Amino acid sequence: MLAILAVALIATFAFLASVHVYWAFGGRFAKVAAIPELRGSPSFVPGRATTLLVAFCLFACAALIGVATGFIDAPVPAMSIQWGCFGLALLLLLRAIGDFRLVGFFKTVRGSRFAWLDSALYSPLCLALALGVFLVAWESGP
Repeated sequence: MLAILAVALIATFAFLASVHVYWAFGGRFAKVAAIPELRGSPSFVPGRATTLLVAFCLFACAALIGVATGFIDAPVPAMSIQWGCFGLALLLLLRAIGDFRLVGFFKTVRGSRFAWLDSALYSPLCLALALGVFLVAWESGP
């Protein structure tokens, strides 16, 4: 069961990372709906370097799950990997909760395409990923 969860997590993180690489190199599909809006305008405009950094971090998340579950060999202490997974789960949970303004379940700015997708897809996905990563960390510990 842990292997199926790990494969699903790795695939999700790798897919999200690939989408960010696509956006970094000029892809436009769904990019508008991925940035919070204020009064009809994007709240920020991420550059190529920032988008690639996010992609790198998402690929690193996939690798962390791979190492934690034994799909990838790495000369890293098991306790470090387990705590890394717990930290990732906490970060994902915090993203799901949000900043109480633009993102997360408790956002106050609503009415945009991003806000709707955040409530319907992005925040629930972060919550599901947090739970999955927590379970991997719990089960794969020393």
